[in-house]
Amino acid sequence: MTTDRGFDYASVYDPRRSQKSFEDNLVTEEIRKNFASDNVTPACPEVVEAILQAGTGCVGSYGDDDLSGALNGRFGKVFGADVAVFPIVTGTAANSLALSALTAPYGSIVCDQSAHINNDEGGAPEFFTHGAKLVSIPSDDGRMDAAALEVVLKANRQSGILAPPIQALSLTQANEWGLTYAPDALKALAGLAHDHDLAVHLDGARLSNAVAHLGCEPADVTWRAGIDVLTFGGTKCGALAAEAVVFFLNDRTAAPARDFLRRVKRSGHLWSKQRFLSAQLLALLDDNVWLKNGAQANAMAQRLAQGLHRHIGAHLPYETHGNEVFVILPEPVVRDLEAAGYGFYRWPTPEGVSGTLIRLVTSFYTRPQDVDALLAEVSA
Repeated sequence: MTTDRGFDYASVYDPRRSQKSFEDNLVTEEIRKNFASDNVTPACPEVVEAILQAGTGCVGSYGDDDLSGALNGRFGKVFGADVAVFPIVTGTAANSLALSALTAPYGSIVCDQSAHINNDEGGAPEFFTHGAKLVSIPSDDGRMDAAALEVVLKANRQSGILAPPIQALSLTQANEWGLTYAPDALKALAGLAHDHDLAVHLDGARLSNAVAHLGCEPADVTWRAGIDVLTFGGTKCGALAAEAVVFFLNDRTAAPARDFLRRVKRSGHLWSKQRFLSAQLLALLDDNVWLKNGAQANAMAQRLAQGLHRHIGAHLPYETHGNEVFVILPEPVVRDLEAAGYGFYRWPTPEGVSGTLIRLVTSFYTRPQDVDALLAEVSA
């Protein structure tokens, strides 16, 4: 599928992208065995080159440089909208700062029970919002149900002064189980949130994987679907350390965006040499590198999932949309993988299920021979 911006999602991998690119994909070398996370990889060649190019001369600090000055226009072109972009080093800080701009200390944020902000950020959202409460909704697969959201919103409103008012909805794309929301599903959730005067935040740590899987325009799963503020993930798709908070400018976001730089500064996240963050983000957007990296990771995850489906002892509880593969394997097989040096995370196995649930994550750095070697180890 080719989008209006000319990116063919079928062409997920081109070893000629850069002279420094993935030449080792074409030769035999030691198998890469770390499937623990997409954070374990090096930065992609385009990002490394951009950092090197940014490392010459003296320029203005704290974002007063040409690279940082180009962010709004470049992101605006990619997403087809008026935006205000703020580079942040970590995803935890980006999510938490974004939510702090949407929620009062006495308010609350509704999210799926599996959400990263609810389970994996050490209380940072509560810290950055100065006490806002997280209200989580359980789901079968990490994708929030609109009917369940409506029940929670109505109950919160009926509680009046007794409950912190829900002021923001936070969604994750792709979600914690590696699944994606279709644009219409996002529209339904965001529309319901807006009807209740909530702003909508999207945790896009793996947005590149979601867009590549859905074969849509980035706008289709962001502002066109009702998203007000996006946490744009750069690190998982090839950056050294670069995320961004992206405000899609409208009546709900104009005021928070105007004051956001003060939040960034007050929290200690305003980099003096911001050009090095901005260079990474621009390098990912140029020539759709972020989408190519996401599509490459997805293709390797599909290869892995298809191979596991053929294994008689494997059970995959979820479809594979992005670059995360969840599989239940017999415990001896899991121990053998660990003994063979493979890196992955054990996940809580549902009660009554025979075997062990593990998560395997691919990336732009994963090659077919790495996947095939893991599958051979499982079969052995």
